[in-house]
Amino acid sequence: MTTQTDISKSAKPGLKQWLTSDTPHSRFQAKCGRAWLGWIKFSQNKLAMIGLSVVMGLILVTIFAPLLAPYDPLAADLTNRIQPPSAEHWFGTDQLGRDILSRLIYGAQYTLLIVGLVAITAAPLGLLVGTAAGFFGGWVDSVLMRITDIFLAFPKLILALAFVSALGPGIENAILAIAITAWPPYARIARAETITVRKSDFIEAARLQGTSNFALIIGHITPMCMSSLVVRVTLDMAGMILIAAGLGFLGLGAQPPMPEWGAMVSDGRQFLLEQWWVATVPGLAIFVVSLGFNLLGDGLRDVLDPRGGD
Repeated sequence: MTTQTDISKSAKPGLKQWLTSDTPHSRFQAKCGRAWLGWIKFSQNKLAMIGLSVVMGLILVTIFAPLLAPYDPLAADLTNRIQPPSAEHWFGTDQLGRDILSRLIYGAQYTLLIVGLVAITAAPLGLLVGTAAGFFGGWVDSVLMRITDIFLAFPKLILALAFVSALGPGIENAILAIAITAWPPYARIARAETITVRKSDFIEAARLQGTSNFALIIGHITPMCMSSLVVRVTLDMAGMILIAAGLGFLGLGAQPPMPEWGAMVSDGRQFLLEQWWVATVPGLAIFVVSLGFNLLGDGLRDVLDPRGGD
């Protein structure tokens, strides 16, 4: 449990007093205080900090890929194909002589693009469906939840495969397919949170003041669902990466010569026994990034979920 001594060691005296004041003078000060205490609790979780480091590393690699990559990720050199790791090529080369390290670095851009676009499309859709179902109830709840149940009845990867097969291969269609399959759990979470607060006194008070249903959902109920939703989205990002890699492995995601990690594993599977680095290195990248998102999600759950704290 965070103590006053721990906080005093982590902030300057004046700032510490402002952040930990028992009588904040503004809503902004209260939010900053809660955020600071949350960060203190989060930073004490070593595994969560490792996950945050992995995710921040992924973001930095994505931003500075042109500076970090030693070679052109698309440039083939058949005279240098299937070379083992060396000082010149740290992770070796693939079957076309392309530098695997450079392809990994540029492949991080596609990984972050997929999880980012899926998160900003699937999460709001699930939040809208869940809050509407929980707030209105009745036939609205029944219709929306039965649609949600239909999507939940199918494994995500199988459903994503069906959508990509119908839409055609490509990274854009892969992102759309993953987003379509990712929203139902968020709808369930938002519905459960909405049902617990829709009869609360502050909701009734706002309704008596003439607040519309739309304003109640957007201004009062949606913020109550955000903490649980953020935790679930962070935890689900590892699954999104695996589904995207699976689609790339099957040739339905990013198309050659794009350096997508799942496609790189697929290209190297035929050399797995003798030239292990061609498939193993991108596979390890998928593992490390997925683990980082899981560790980050666990840490955020400890901080943001009031039912999971001490």
